[in-house]
Amino acid sequence: MRIGELSRRAGVPVPTIKYYVREGLIPGGERIGPNQARYDEAHIHRLKLVRAMVEVGKLSVATTREVLSAIDSPGSSLHEVLGIAQAAVTPQVTASDRAGWTLAEQVVTELVARRGWVVKESNPARQALAQLVVTFRDLGQDDLLGVLEDYAAVAERLAAAELAAIGHREGVDSKVEGAVLGTVLGDALIGAMRRLAQADASHRAFEGAAGRAPDPAAR
Repeated sequence: MRIGELSRRAGVPVPTIKYYVREGLIPGGERIGPNQARYDEAHIHRLKLVRAMVEVGKLSVATTREVLSAIDSPGSSLHEVLGIAQAAVTPQVTASDRAGWTLAEQVVTELVARRGWVVKESNPARQALAQLVVTFRDLGQDDLLGVLEDYAAVAERLAAAELAAIGHREGVDSKVEGAVLGTVLGDALIGAMRRLAQADASHRAFEGAAGRAPDPAAR
């Protein structure tokens, strides 16, 4: 197919496709003339993959290139690729208040120990979680930290379910791609799902209670 058809089928404008090619995010097409190239189904899939990372996952072009490189590396294990994807989507944070940061790191370390998680000290998610603990405390929202264990339990079940689903796939390439997309898009997915659940819980707890007629038996 020519680039015009590739654009139509992938839903990506031609200038964007050319930009992705220049940036090394997708391979160039097969040259069939001085200013013409031919593309195939693999290009469509790759374009959709890049679009998902950049537009939905909100990754930078440089980070997307790094993650795609991990997907394309046949020597990388699934665990290694997952680590690269996690590092790509996890913001790097540094301590501001040293005393508060130390206490927050202790909270995270104790949580990891209680759950029995095998997580490296260098995992950026540990620092990201510590930063959130510091922020909650700075804003006087310590009671919300009381549900930290609930967050952990949900995250644990979700991670196990995701990786179990990926594990049933045929082929290493499919598993690797699933691990990356589950990581990159999973945050957006759980965020959207959580907001739906919050809206329902809020209605049941506040709107539903306010709208009910008084119970005569309670007088």
